[in-house]
Amino acid sequence: MTDLPRGKFITLEGGEGVGKSTNLRFITQWLDARGIDFVQTREPGGTPLAEQLRTLLLEKRDEAVDPTAELLMVFAARAQHLSRVILPALAAGKWVVCDRFTDATYAYQGGGRGLDRALIGELEQTVQGDLRPDRVLLLDLDPVIGLQRAASTGEADRFESEQQVFFEKVRAAYRERAEAAPSRYAVIDAAKSLPEVQQQLAQVLEAIAAAHG
Repeated sequence: MTDLPRGKFITLEGGEGVGKSTNLRFITQWLDARGIDFVQTREPGGTPLAEQLRTLLLEKRDEAVDPTAELLMVFAARAQHLSRVILPALAAGKWVVCDRFTDATYAYQGGGRGLDRALIGELEQTVQGDLRPDRVLLLDLDPVIGLQRAASTGEADRFESEQQVFFEKVRAAYRERAEAAPSRYAVIDAAKSLPEVQQQLAQVLEAIAAAHG
């Protein structure tokens, strides 16, 4: 996978209520304005099968979902997404902008659910090989504020219905990963005003585009 003459792989990460949807629109508009060919996608999801798995993962149910079963569904969706959407787009020289990727798995299933990071790493290597995002844009926000924002957007799904302590663990896991590899992560302060957040994003995107040539 590392030999692919590929485009840039950019992921947007963060907990609930950080403004991913709004800022994803900003990113795609930024790319459009510069004539950069890109594919916008999301996880879990991105293909018909992966979207079905997303529905299974997010919908509320009476049956408790085993965390390992949840993790395996996430990676099943990811394997399909990679083979059908992400890898072909990168091979064609397109940028891929993905709403969440494997960092979300480390944050939600590793941090939130408490699953072994080594197990996640084994699945990551099996499904992705050496492929990792070129740049991770992490929208960072206090979960108290994020959950207040998310509560105003409609009915909560199975993950959004978790308790605050779950999201505190999610945020901690995200920040831990960003601190461990600062060259690959851009931590964006999502508590700032929207213009300030988007100014931060634009600066990162300019740097990626300049490096890409």
